[in-house]
Amino acid sequence: MEGKKVLVFSAHAADYVWRAGGTIAKYIKHGADVTVIVMSYGVRGESNDLWKMPDQTVERVKAIRHEESSKAAEKLGVKNIEFWDLEDYPFPTDREVLDRITRTIREKRPDIILTHDKKDVINPDHDAVRQLVFQGSIMSNSAGVVIPGLPVTKQMMIFGFEPHQTEISDFKPGTFIDITESYEAKLEAMRCFKAQNHLIEYYTQRAFLRGNHARRLSGVKEYKYAECFANFFPRVAEEF
Repeated sequence: MEGKKVLVFSAHAADYVWRAGGTIAKYIKHGADVTVIVMSYGVRGESNDLWKMPDQTVERVKAIRHEESSKAAEKLGVKNIEFWDLEDYPFPTDREVLDRITRTIREKRPDIILTHDKKDVINPDHDAVRQLVFQGSIMSNSAGVVIPGLPVTKQMMIFGFEPHQTEISDFKPGTFIDITESYEAKLEAMRCFKAQNHLIEYYTQRAFLRGNHARRLSGVKEYKYAECFANFFPRVAEEF
């Protein structure tokens, strides 16, 4: 993990924590350079509890979500985080957003990209971000896409978050990452999100469940907690 560059595209303020917080904390602990892009605050679709507060406003919700996500990033050890403040529900899919993603990939030059997987049946924003990031990665790798001062990238590994509604989203597990050593950091980060407090128990149970799968598939009994990702591409190696 040391020296690896990891770029995380999160549709909303908390997605990267629920779905990849343990992996992010683990990579940072072991010397990786991790950048998190929070593409929107999730004001319209991810902040229901905040809208129950009297006289609530968009700007106040954004401020709360920014504070929550910043604190969560700190718990995970994230030093590099950007808040793009795009709209949500629906998520913008115009050329300007795509070009910004492409430029960011060229600037950061990641070895690994983490983002949303395809076919989240409950949240179309996640599907939109997945498609934008995938297309942006292809454009970043294409020599014919000229961005002055930013040379073409080589093919990076891309992994998709496990969606919240796993079974009905046709999610196909591809890679399990043991997060036993970083689980407590993830738990502390999850507790930062008062706007979605109901999800903490769900993702606690999910980490335990995926830990069970990781133990069974690997034979490593020390794996207690894990996160699961879809593989965008087949794994390439010199041996099994």
